[in-house]
Amino acid sequence: MDDCRRLRQILQDLPNPKILVVGDLILDRYANGKTGRVSPEAPVLVFELDSERYLLGGACNVAANLHNLGAETSVLGVIGDDEAGRTLRQLLGDDGIDTGFIVTDRTRPTTRKTRYVAKTAQVLRVDEESKAPIHGDAEHGLLAVLAQRPFPWQSILLSDYGKGVLTAKVIRAAVDAAKSVGGVVVVDPKGKDYSIYRGVDLLTPNREEAEAATGISIKGTAELHKAAEKLRAITGIKTATITLGKDGIFYENEDGSHCILPTEARQVFDVTGAGDTVVAVLTFCRTCGVSLPDSLALANIAASITVGKFGTWAPSRQEVMARLGEGGGTTRKILTRPEAAVVATRLRTEGRRLVFTNGCFDILHPGHCEYLQKARSYGDALMVAVNTDASVRRQEKGPGRPINTLEDRMAVLSALAAVDYIVPFDEDTPIDLIEMLTPQVLAKGEDWRDKGVVGRQWVESHGGQVVLVPLRQGNSTTSIVEKVLKNAR
Repeated sequence: MDDCRRLRQILQDLPNPKILVVGDLILDRYANGKTGRVSPEAPVLVFELDSERYLLGGACNVAANLHNLGAETSVLGVIGDDEAGRTLRQLLGDDGIDTGFIVTDRTRPTTRKTRYVAKTAQVLRVDEESKAPIHGDAEHGLLAVLAQRPFPWQSILLSDYGKGVLTAKVIRAAVDAAKSVGGVVVVDPKGKDYSIYRGVDLLTPNREEAEAATGISIKGTAELHKAAEKLRAITGIKTATITLGKDGIFYENEDGSHCILPTEARQVFDVTGAGDTVVAVLTFCRTCGVSLPDSLALANIAASITVGKFGTWAPSRQEVMARLGEGGGTTRKILTRPEAAVVATRLRTEGRRLVFTNGCFDILHPGHCEYLQKARSYGDALMVAVNTDASVRRQEKGPGRPINTLEDRMAVLSALAAVDYIVPFDEDTPIDLIEMLTPQVLAKGEDWRDKGVVGRQWVESHGGQVVLVPLRQGNSTTSIVEKVLKNAR
């Protein structure tokens, strides 16, 4: 089994652990508009606001990442008694994240970051926040939750954005709580004093954060080793991990063994939230007992999805599995329905055209190959829906059909370069699949001109097109079967 298939199987088989996220809760506001002129009042651009949207930021985005991976996720943090705090609580609840332990502090505002965006470029960011350490009733509220015994969560993720929630007392209480149930504590750190994290299991600083904490300017591999050694000495962790942005993820064990996992990103639109994805996947996997190297590899894959989106993004478990299913191997092309939906969404987000076609493809012949090549030319990726064996039999193709099983038919299709993805369907028609995927192009053979193409109305009503592909004459599975039977007599 190749490495991608092995990692995919690991992720697929993981349970749904209970994880508590403790840290700075942030509301991200995106103000979308355009800048086309300079103000007559001052030499600054005029931003014309068109729309706005609110997203989960900071520890909230980390919680969303965990929830989308399948964890039962709760958040513990502080918000203000204001509209931003109410919006944040509502967004978390809508995502299925437990907000019952959030503490309201009337003496401080909810942290809100507003990004002014023209097209896909940020032109300004405005932060509304207090960075003062929490104290009094707010701190006591967090400590009371962490003091519960037996502790109701399996592990804790500390998401430190430097907004004052993760005081030394809160961090120590979190470590003690996790240890009481044999869980792990993973930290996305901030600041220069990493001694406050002593006792945690794993840290995920980026290059700049590691430099600030160690005082070592990281120019190459030699400095990475020095920084890793110092991080271990400061915090007591066994394995030091440093995220390197476009260069991937570096980790080094206490015996000096190390590795750099190169980035898996196809394209980078926005690095916002990539660190949140890394720490969430690491915590999820380590809680479930996955080895650290495999956990880091899965985190690296997930982060490659996040940076391909604009704004924060919380990739689902199915989305990571679908990314692991790409890469050119035969079985990697075969998807489940949820995976097919993730692929369709990703292609649409990236501005790429999905071509959809369907059929039995019982005995593959030159007509099939030519048809699929032509269909593929109408877009950026071709997804082929294949009838299950039961579905073929209901079509009354003839006695003994299908000749080849569904698994064999999909395996043969997988070997064709023109085919990017394959998904089986058991219904008599693929209409449910078409409506779920909403492809930009629906392809069928030109012999369907007068039969009525299933899904035409749906695709065209959603801005797509239906193409009737010319067929190679003289080739059909039925004629091949008849010829074999005739020669066998």
